[in-house]
Amino acid sequence: MILVDSSVWIDYFNGAETTETKQLDEFLSTDTICIGDIVLAEVLQGFRSDRDYKLAREMLTELPIYQIMTPELALIGADNYRYLRKKGITIRKSVDNWIATFCIKNQISLLFSDKDFNPYVDHLNLRKP
Repeated sequence: MILVDSSVWIDYFNGAETTETKQLDEFLSTDTICIGDIVLAEVLQGFRSDRDYKLAREMLTELPIYQIMTPELALIGADNYRYLRKKGITIRKSVDNWIATFCIKNQISLLFSDKDFNPYVDHLNLRKP
């Protein structure tokens, strides 16, 4: 299972050719891709065109959708954030902390292009595909 972050979906829908969008293209036909509820909201709220929004919504809601934040994960996420902060690493967006924590806890790989996830790979065993 591979959860795809909004950083990759946004590039994908904008037609950007990056290493991650090429991986996503490949994974869509060979692996199980999932999306988190928070990621779904982040991606869909960015569409300006109703037509593009409807197409993306149709495509993304066919994927397994996971609830990212639960009370248990809120506590684990706070611990992860504090752990990284003690190492001198400040995560800029709480949503990235929640997504990374969800993936770590559920042993799901995360496809991302946002460098804020790198500390989770380096220090908390977040898996990349």
